[in-house]
Amino acid sequence: MVESQGRRIDELTAALAARDARIVELEKLLEETRRSGKRQAAPFSKGEPTDEPRRPGRKRGRGHGRHGHRMAPTNINRELVAPLPGCCPHCGGDVVHERDAEQYQTDLPSLPSPVVTRFTVAVGRCRACGKRVQGRHPKQTSDALGAAGAQIGPVAKGWVAWLHYGLGLSFAKCAQLLGRLGIDVTAGAICSASQSMGTSLVPVKNTIIERVNASPSVTMDETGWRVNASSAWLWVAATEDATAYNVASGRGFDQACDLVRQDYDGVIIRDGWGPYRSYQAATHQSCCAHLLRRATEMVSDLPDWARGTPRQVKDLLKDALDARNAEPAERTAVAEHVVEMVELLYEQAHPHDENRKLIKHLYNEREAIVTFLTHPGVEATNWRGEQAIRPAVVNRKVWGGNRTWRGASTQGTITSVLRTAAQQGIDAIDYLARHARAPDLTPLFS
Repeated sequence: MVESQGRRIDELTAALAARDARIVELEKLLEETRRSGKRQAAPFSKGEPTDEPRRPGRKRGRGHGRHGHRMAPTNINRELVAPLPGCCPHCGGDVVHERDAEQYQTDLPSLPSPVVTRFTVAVGRCRACGKRVQGRHPKQTSDALGAAGAQIGPVAKGWVAWLHYGLGLSFAKCAQLLGRLGIDVTAGAICSASQSMGTSLVPVKNTIIERVNASPSVTMDETGWRVNASSAWLWVAATEDATAYNVASGRGFDQACDLVRQDYDGVIIRDGWGPYRSYQAATHQSCCAHLLRRATEMVSDLPDWARGTPRQVKDLLKDALDARNAEPAERTAVAEHVVEMVELLYEQAHPHDENRKLIKHLYNEREAIVTFLTHPGVEATNWRGEQAIRPAVVNRKVWGGNRTWRGASTQGTITSVLRTAAQQGIDAIDYLARHARAPDLTPLFS
């Protein structure tokens, strides 16, 4: 009897151990699946098609949304008349004119052609020192002559920079597009020209970085990148009027300091990544959206007995977000209440491992969770940083990253200029063209 009970206990113990191992395996698989779905480099697939897909197009009735249409242009370049036919095309009868209607068509020129400029450069020699001297026209972008005398113009280079770094076209496709427009150039020549442009724009990027560090608040974020098929990281520091990018080999505090100085004393809005806490002189705002999303997922994943903790966290975060538009006194009271409740949750026992991890993270971030309530103008989430990273992520989907570290440096420089120019309301292509002709006379900030 005792032996049979012992065997039964051993069997049940083995079954429980196998079940626990299977649960751990499934939880790990679920976490990997969730992370891959959130990852910005994830595939575009939305899964298997449904058996009963929704009907495409607008919904019937009044609740299908606003009717949109293309507005009539105001800058008319030519006018054409479409007269009535001499007779009815259906029955051959006479046609009586009733009214005139208008239709607009905006199109590109059918055969755009490049503008080729020949500069006659005077070359001489100084009688006093004997050194060679040559002239320079304001429209020139280089002093190169001879074998390097045939060049791509600054406007074309600006278009290439915008197409490649802004819209994600590869250098080969940029070369095809320019060839279609009448400019015969290779992808290698475009790459070399972009690297030269990136070098000339380094002082502009340094100005952007200084602008970011002078801002009272900055949003930081980072994402995976590839350089020469090896892992790297793309960092971004964004403010309301400037954005700086940098590709680095690591994801630590030293790499963060390449964009935001170690002694920065403003407000840093960021996610929960640990190295950001090393900015000891700064005030921190941890992204509430990340925390709220994490708590929501835990409510759906954890067993019933463990869901109370993430539900409490969700309620606290929602209370804090609801107080954003309240009076200053109420905002301060809500902030103190949230911090106090997090400290109380930290002192309580949490049997489930995920709950312990969540509460420990909240406790470490307790002051940074409510900065947006105590500092007017501070955002509750790091949306600005994620919006700034999104164009680069789209490029990464297309061509995977950079082949060399010099290309990575060019990537960070030119994307910083393109993004900041858009924030400043400046035409990026026009700015790049003017900068190529007169680098010292084209400030990015007024």
